[in-house]
Amino acid sequence: MGRPLECPHCHTETVCWQSPDASSWGGRILEVCFNDLCPYYVQGWDWMREQYQVPCSYRYSRDPETGRVGPLPVWSSTALKDSIVSPPDTEATNA
Repeated sequence: MGRPLECPHCHTETVCWQSPDASSWGGRILEVCFNDLCPYYVQGWDWMREQYQVPCSYRYSRDPETGRVGPLPVWSSTALKDSIVSPPDTEATNA
């Protein structure tokens, strides 16, 4: 996976997040910014309320396999944090 990605919105280091097996990501690990002060996340609450009248926001995410970036929807500040995982040990596989 290489070195951790930095969120382009707040410059905080992203963490690895395990997507659910039944999701469109099929259990893949994504790099996600879980900084609760990130402007992308903070401003997302107002944007989603104004555009869609829903009480949710989103966090910056990137699929390290494809490089694709996009919003990861969340409904609270703690949503999805229970699926944060340790980065894959690339050194162990190269030994």
